[in-house]
Amino acid sequence: MIEELTSATDLLEGFLAVGMVVFFRIGAILATLPAFGERAVPVQVRLIVALSFTLIVAPIVTPGWDIAFETPMQMLGYLIPETIVGLVMGLMLRLFVLALSVAGSIAAQSTSLSQILGGAALEPMPAIGHLLVVSGLALAVLFGLHTRITEWMVLSYDLFPPGRLPDANLISEWGVQRISRAFSLAFMLAAPFVIASLVYNLALGVINKAMPQLMVSFVGAPVVTAGGLFILFLASPIMLEVWLTALNGFIANPFGAQP
Repeated sequence: MIEELTSATDLLEGFLAVGMVVFFRIGAILATLPAFGERAVPVQVRLIVALSFTLIVAPIVTPGWDIAFETPMQMLGYLIPETIVGLVMGLMLRLFVLALSVAGSIAAQSTSLSQILGGAALEPMPAIGHLLVVSGLALAVLFGLHTRITEWMVLSYDLFPPGRLPDANLISEWGVQRISRAFSLAFMLAAPFVIASLVYNLALGVINKAMPQLMVSFVGAPVVTAGGLFILFLASPIMLEVWLTALNGFIANPFGAQP
């Protein structure tokens, strides 16, 4: 009987050890993850979500693991690498939210809508940026973001084995590449507003040159505001579709996906 209890205790300790290693990485990913890691989501809910993802991912990635924490230093040897990897993986996905926010800021500055409802979000941003971010996150969740995030977490163990610090050169090159592509994606999404602003300002300059006595700025301000809202109405579905395609492509191929 004692031997059976000892065996069961050892087995339970092994399950808890591998579960903790998985939780270290998933908890760090959830801290910066789009939608699930937003500051508007209560901490208790994020903790439950992290535990839920751990229960899903652990049976997939842990078969064959032989991990036991006999000393605190052994636990620390897994805590630091797994937390670093989790933060890196989460931040790479977080850059897609940054792309939507930057695209909204560019569009708002181009159409004189940068100050309307600027403080409506937890993080101050123009109204167009807030609208795009909320719409993009809602669309991603609607089209199965939780499933793709599970695949992303499982894939992370192929990219970065547990208990090993990631290569600094690889992470730096990957981060610079993803940041540049995030800003490229942001400008591509905001291109209709930039083009419309260029055409508007050129037309305004021609009118001002032909009729210097006309206060074209007072006449043109309502036009650019209405035009910006109209372009947002027409272009936002396409912008969000392009953004979602880029997000899904990156999750499927993190080192080779193009935005």
